[in-house]
Order: sequence, then structure tokens, then C-alpha cells
Amino acid sequence: MVKGYAATEPRGTLKPFEFDPGPLGDNEVEIKVEYCGLCHSDLSMLDNEWGISQYPLIPGHEIIGTVAAKGPQAHGITLGQRVGLGWFADSCLACEWCKSGNHHLCASVVGTIVGRHGGFADRVRANAAWVIPLPNQLDPQSAGPLMCGGITVFNPFLLGKVEPTARVGVVGIGGLGHMALQFAHAWGCEVTAFSSSPEKEAEAKGFGADHVINSRAPEALKKAANSLDFILSTVNVPLDWGAYIAALRPQGRLHLVGAVTQPLSVPLFPLLLGQKSISASPTGSPATISIMLDFAARHHIQPTIESYQFSKINEAMEKLRHGKPRYRIVLHP
Repeated sequence: MVKGYAATEPRGTLKPFEFDPGPLGDNEVEIKVEYCGLCHSDLSMLDNEWGISQYPLIPGHEIIGTVAAKGPQAHGITLGQRVGLGWFADSCLACEWCKSGNHHLCASVVGTIVGRHGGFADRVRANAAWVIPLPNQLDPQSAGPLMCGGITVFNPFLLGKVEPTARVGVVGIGGLGHMALQFAHAWGCEVTAFSSSPEKEAEAKGFGADHVINSRAPEALKKAANSLDFILSTVNVPLDWGAYIAALRPQGRLHLVGAVTQPLSVPLFPLLLGQKSISASPTGSPATISIMLDFAARHHIQPTIESYQFSKINEAMEKLRHGKPRYRIVLHP
């Protein structure tokens, strides 16, 4: 039996829960959970914000652990190996997207906590293709948030073909943004942080920002006009998108990874005349996650975390609900 913490209704309390996972699939890996990050997507799933949650629900998709069991076709993974698992746990492996290395775009891709139980438990299972070996240089306690939050802000640098000479802006210095600053700085970019919390300026510079702009100050935003090649928005609330488009240089790109649920309202002519673009992306493929982990290990990038025992999961969830973590929460047994 697998033991975890599950909710039985939207916004419900997470309580001890046991279930029988059944036989291990031929391509599956069973991970003994050591640490599991707490992501805002766990909160969205707990609350059924996206209308796809199924109950009882065990959240948790920023998982670090060791391989406890593996099916006969689970290649590339060894028993006892320390690995990570993120937002996705399975895909068909046969479609054009999987075959081209873009598994996360597979029409049949399966979320780790969508219709299945996640990592707020002592064990979790996934297809071996989505189970990523963790570099030895990374601290396993703080590495969990890299498996979802980290890849979410790393993948855009590859998708946007961001040059190390680029001037990059990061909007929102929170759970995602503080990792984005570290990646952008290590990439070699000149980095500007946009934050609505002026008290975070010193921390933002510590994460790698060269400049910090108060996003609630219209005049400060105006002064940033025509200064950035790439802006990565990590927030999940509507903003004055026109002001950020104006901050882009010609051929600049505004890239969104924050899950804003309202339609975007943007002016066309600044995009058209400046040949600018808007794009978005989810997490990333297993290959890109592996590249991201190697990059993080090489450049000593790690999330700033607060630790909670699994028994304190509801306390941790409430802290996340009120936007209080600095900057990610990680659970442990």
C-alpha cells in the first residue's frame, strides 16, 4: 500500500490516505519519495481551478527520490539511483512529438497529478522516460522545485534562442522568478527584475538581477521603454501588457509562463511596427529537463526553499495560498 495525503473535495483538507497502486507496469519506475516541492499548480489542482481535478487527489509533482522498483522495460534507470519527476509522468512515446524529443507536447501526455496520485506520498510511479537522473552536484533537498518551476523558466531561453548578450527582463520575483533570475544571470545576460515588492530589491540582485524596477510605478515602466530583448513573465495575474511590449526592443519577445486565466488584451501596432512577438510555453521535455539540471549543477543554481514535514502539509499549503513562501516550499517525511 502507498501512504500519502489526499483531499476528497475541492479546497479540501489533505488527510492521510492509503491506496493500492496495483502491479508495476513494464515501462514504469516506482520512486521512494525523499522530498517533494510544493508548487502553485498543486494548489490549483487542489482547488479544481482548471476543472480537471479528480478526487481523492494526492498532489505533488516536484519529486526527488530513489528508484525502489522498475519494470523490465524501464531502461536507463538503475535501482537505488536518485532521480527527479516533474509535472508530466507519461506520454505515448510513438507520436511525432515524442519521437522528435518534444514529449511534453504529446496529445496523450499525462500529468503526474492529473487522474493519478502524486508525490505527497511515500511512493510515486511514472514512465521511465519521464524519470530524470539527478546530477550528484545538486542538493536533493532543494532540487525538487527545479523539476517543474525550474524547467518552466529554463525552457523559454532555448525556445526564444536567447543570446548571452541579450538584455532580459523577468516579471514577478517569486517562486518562478527567483529561479529565472539565476538562469538569466548564468546565461550571461544583462538582467532586469520587475517586482511589485520593492523590499525584494536586494534579494533580486542577489539572485542575479543587474537592475530592479518597481512594476507598480508607471513612470519606472516608461523609462524601461525600448530596452529589453526578451521578457519572461512568471505571474498569474493580468498586467499592463502594453507597457511590457513597449519595454521590448525591435524583434523582442514577451514570453509568458504564468498561468493567467483571463484573455490577454494587447495592442497590435507596437507588435507590428517593432516586429515583436508574444509566446508561451508549459514545462519541457525529458531531454530539456536533463539539460536544465546539468546547467543548474554547473552554475550552482538552486531554489531558495523552506522545509516542512509532510505532517505539516496543510500549514504549508495555506502559506502558499497566501503567497508567503520565500521562495519555494519543500516537503519531507
